[in-house]
Amino acid sequence: MPDGRPCASRVFVVLLAAGRSSRMGKTGASKLLAEFDGIALVRRSAQVALGSTADAVVVVTGHRRLEIEAALEGMGIESVDNPLYESGMATSLAAGVSRCRDRVADAILVMLADMPGLISDDLDQLIAAFRSTDGEVVVRAMGAGRPGNPVIIPKSLFEAVAQLEGDAGARRVIEASGLPVVQVEIGQAALLDVDTPEAVRAAGGTLKA
Repeated sequence: MPDGRPCASRVFVVLLAAGRSSRMGKTGASKLLAEFDGIALVRRSAQVALGSTADAVVVVTGHRRLEIEAALEGMGIESVDNPLYESGMATSLAAGVSRCRDRVADAILVMLADMPGLISDDLDQLIAAFRSTDGEVVVRAMGAGRPGNPVIIPKSLFEAVAQLEGDAGARRVIEASGLPVVQVEIGQAALLDVDTPEAVRAAGGTLKA
């Protein structure tokens, strides 16, 4: 395993790619299908996840599922459909956690698919930080001292996360758990997401219909 231990924790990436891109406005474009260097953002994000030291990658789809899955064709990534995606991010997170729990993951790294600045080394820093502990911690990426994403959630919180509803993320579960939070500085990549057409273009992306 990457840290040299014979029984390193099994960390799975849950790549959240089910959202409606509601802030893209009247363009009707999907931010996840926007191209960066000729590659759809969702595929680029999946490449980053696959290039990391994570043990597996599970992508959660919903809105424009067939197009998202087509953009991921040939990558060998396990896909989980979230039919409740319109209810908010929590349902996608719950769907991903449930699948990883079934596959006996020790932790999940929650990765948003709309963060073009992330590289595999960023994920590896988070995973290494988690694997250096007893597994009863939360690991959060920081950007210039500000909390950002991705976040690693240990299996002791899986049940609570799987019960989340609506548009809430895992923050309230993390806060209620009382677990220590290990902060890992990875720079501005932890803070950069592309929720609007302007943000996509500013980050170097090209919108597709």
